[in-house]
Parts: sequence; structure tokens; C-alpha cells
Amino acid sequence: MRKNYSKEEILRLADEEDVEFIRLQFTDIFGNLKNVAVTASQLEKALDNRCMFDGYAIAGFARIEESDMYLYPDYSTLEVFPWRPQQGKVARLICDVHRSNGEPFAGDPRYILKRAIREAADAGYTFKVGAECEFFLFHLDDNGMPTTITHEQAGYFDVGPMDFGENTRRDMVLTLEDMGFVVEASHHDVAPAQHEINFRYDEALATADNIMTFKLAVKTIARRHGLHATFMPKPKYGVNGSGMHINMSLSKEGRNIFTDEKDKLGLSLEAYYFIGGIMKHMKAMTAIMNPLVNSYKRLVPGYEAPAYITWSATNRSPLIRIPASRGMDTRLELRSPDPSANPYLALALCLRAGLDGMENKILPPESVDRDVFGMSVQERQKKGIEEIPGTLMEAVHYMEEDGFIRDVLGEHVFEKYIAAKKEEWNRYRCQVTDWERNEYLNTY
Repeated sequence: MRKNYSKEEILRLADEEDVEFIRLQFTDIFGNLKNVAVTASQLEKALDNRCMFDGYAIAGFARIEESDMYLYPDYSTLEVFPWRPQQGKVARLICDVHRSNGEPFAGDPRYILKRAIREAADAGYTFKVGAECEFFLFHLDDNGMPTTITHEQAGYFDVGPMDFGENTRRDMVLTLEDMGFVVEASHHDVAPAQHEINFRYDEALATADNIMTFKLAVKTIARRHGLHATFMPKPKYGVNGSGMHINMSLSKEGRNIFTDEKDKLGLSLEAYYFIGGIMKHMKAMTAIMNPLVNSYKRLVPGYEAPAYITWSATNRSPLIRIPASRGMDTRLELRSPDPSANPYLALALCLRAGLDGMENKILPPESVDRDVFGMSVQERQKKGIEEIPGTLMEAVHYMEEDGFIRDVLGEHVFEKYIAAKKEEWNRYRCQVTDWERNEYLNTY
């Protein structure tokens, strides 16, 4: 639960807790956490929104002519890092980015999500989200650099001694709880060295902030155990990749509007419209939900990740799954995103796409209540089942064609993001891989 600190309370707490350094954190458009660190003597200046940084140095942010930017701390995000020294402690504040004239910076992903939340709030809605972030724990080499080496062979829900990462995961959970997270479950996942820690859902902005904090904490604690935690979607061939399933609900006046006891599935018309909106824009949203070249190595048949744009309340293979809980716990689970996605942009798109479905009464196609991977091409074609984009470049093309995405992200992020992803794809397609050499060198 976040606390509504005042400026005076933060200054007093920093003094009482012997906080010496404060990290002013923000996120770039690609989902990378950044920070400017100040000492305790500069904390009051930072709390008064007078801490400036060079936006030109951040990829996708600003041109050199307009690079002076200011960090506006969100007082409710104050947190003392439990893994830092107990003398001269380190705390953090998550910040919004503003221009020198005081206006919010249009390229700040947190601002984009706040804008979407405000639009929902104007209609009386509260958007709540829970995220399931999977990750791998690998060994480091002699130089402290990450590898993809693991000596364990554990699988889904296995325990120690088969699960070599059990103690590391326990320390992660305890650290997260020290930071105010409510951890609901943690376990070994399907692939060797793959893990999952689930924390309690919250309102969308808090959840996006929590995802960024979660990834930082997991990576930090892994290093303390001599391991590397990676949220790369598909670090190894032949095993499951890592997803970030997004569980969503919408409430109005304290009531979950996705539930309707009279419906055969227990879903309201608003829930169906919300599903319809996401499915309508899914191809264009995929470049944000799955932002890396590597992301599309996960979205293939055979590894539990969705590859087709379907929904169901009875099986686990579709893009959108309706978990069994009903009443206040009724929710939609979007299963395609991976943990390399920028959570602020991903949640903004989910919310706005769902609201678009509600506003325009977009009903989804009929549910697919069987394993879509087991269907023939002809069966899928007959039902009008479409595929999720198969490559980053294909996803970018769909994104370019959907004016809705441009409207949600704003002109700045839309143009910068697409340009960066096209450049990433061009770097990738120039590479010659081991697979190509093994496949062609001797034959041709």
C-alpha cells in the first residue's frame, strides 16, 4: 500500500533513517530504468522539482536543442532499498519527466499511462492490473558477465534440491516484502532455471511502477547470489520463453464491471467489448507488448505462448484467457506480453484498446474453446482466426498502420519508437547466425 508522504515527512524520514543517497528514477520509452542520484543535502531541491538532467542523453527522449528536462518526484513512491548499507542508506523516488517550461514531457512513458488512466477516470472507471513476470537465473562467467549456463534440470513447481534457485528466490521474496510488495506466490517454472514470482494486483500506475521495481530487485538479489537474472523473452532454444501475463479488471463505484451472473460465462457486456477492443488492435499493439527481435522466438507453437488472436474461458492456449474466478475477482488475462515490454506503454494500450471496444461496442469473435495449436490451417481459416505478427518488423508495420496506437502513445513516442525498432531489425537481419552456417555452409 502506497503512503501519501508530504515533503516534510520525506525529509524527516531521510534524516531518521540515515539516508545518504536518493535515486530519482524514471523509465525511457524502451522500458529501461534510469536514474539520477543525489545526496541527502540535495533532497529538498529534488522534492521541489528542481533536479535537471540532459534528456538528449536518453535514447528516444529529446533533441539537443530542447534537452534540459526536470524530474518531478512522486512522493508516494519513496522506498529505502533493503539491500544497500545500513549506514548511509539508499532510497528511491520514481519521477515524472517535465520540460523546462513545466509541461509534462510527451515522451515520458509514465505520463502516457497517467493520461490513459485519467481518460478512464473521467468516465468513472478504475483500471486494476496484476502482472506475472517470469525470468531465468543463469551463471556468470569468470569476468562476471552473464551466460545461459545452468546445471539444474528442474521443471514446473519442482522443489529443492532439484530447484537450485530456491534460496535465491526466497531472498527475492523477502526483499520484495521488505519493500511493501504483497507476494502471493513464487515457484519454479517450466524450463530449467526459469522462475516466477507473483505479486498482488493494484491500480495500473502502481502496478507499472511495481514491475520496474520488481525487475530491479530480482536482478540485484540474483547478483548477490552470484547469478544473473534475465527477463529476455527467449534466452535458450528448445525451452519455454518468459512471459509477462497481464491480468486486468475495470471497476466503477467499487464494483467490478466485468462480471454478470446472468451470462453463461459470468461476463458482462462491457467485458466482451473490452476483449473485442484488445483483439481489434492486437496486431498493432504487439510491437509494444513484444518489443524485441527475440520476443518473436517465444510466440511460436509448442511452448505455451499464444500465437493466434483468440479468447476462451475454458482452455489455456488463447491470447486472452478468462480465469475461473468470478464476482469481484473477474478478470481478463492477456498472455502475449513478455517482460521486456515497457509496462507503462503496455498498460496504457490495454486500457485504451479496451475502452475503445466499450465505446464502439466491438464484440469479439466467438471463443475458441479447444487447443488452437491442434487445429488445422483450414479449421483456423474457417473460423477467421488470425495470427499474432511473426516478427518484430511485421508488428511494426501493423503499428504504423493503426492511428489508434499513434493517438495513445502520442506523436513523439510513436515516431521515435518505430524508427528505433526499424533500426534494431536492420541490425538483426544483417547478422549471419550459427544456424545459417550449420544449415547451408556445407550444402551450398
